[in-house]
Amino acid sequence: MSALGHYLEEEGIATVAIALIRAQAENTKPPRALWVPFELGRPLGPPNDAAFQRRVLLAALNMLVGDGGPVRIIDFPEDDPRSQPDPAWQPPFMPGALVDGAVASLASRLEAEILLFHGAHQRWMAQYERSTVGLSGLAIVEAARYVADWLRGKAPASPRDGFSPPLILRFAVDDLKAYCLEAAGAGTAKPSSRQLGDWLWNETATGAALYALRDLLLTQEDDRLRLIVANFIVPAARARTG
Repeated sequence: MSALGHYLEEEGIATVAIALIRAQAENTKPPRALWVPFELGRPLGPPNDAAFQRRVLLAALNMLVGDGGPVRIIDFPEDDPRSQPDPAWQPPFMPGALVDGAVASLASRLEAEILLFHGAHQRWMAQYERSTVGLSGLAIVEAARYVADWLRGKAPASPRDGFSPPLILRFAVDDLKAYCLEAAGAGTAKPSSRQLGDWLWNETATGAALYALRDLLLTQEDDRLRLIVANFIVPAARARTG
């Protein structure tokens, strides 16, 4: 978007970019950019905080009447108030047997863990009446089974016409991650996204299974499969390089 601003300005349209990566904005040199210290995917800050988001928008729009140029990058002065962990938050109950154990049993532990999160996810649905689960078109237990079968080395066929197995695998993984995070977010506590991410990737069988799946499938010869696995199974910020 920073680069696009130059083309729009040439047509006489004033622009302001909201930049999440300051180094990228400095490299593309937009006419105007407001850098915000928020995580990727949240350019206006925390969800469900209209007053905070309004301050971000006003800070960006005020750049249209300020002096300076031809390149202006201003830092938004506030941090995301939800970036701090909530000490009152507790993750969904997980028996230790599901987190500990041999890698060979990860597929079965993944399937078992998803069932245990059902009650917490039902509470999420009652609380928010919405969900981002459903991209794969599979019931969550079917999505877990599909991912588990890949981990078992079966390379299962696609259960949906018009969708390749690697694409359905990506969608099923997205559904599992969303299901876990929504289940963990049910209740009155407000965990930070880092709290939720640390829990998913460091403390659950699901996270351990997705790490193992990524390592397994990156050795395959299918270029499309490797591309999907490298970019969509584990977030780049969580990928293990060693």
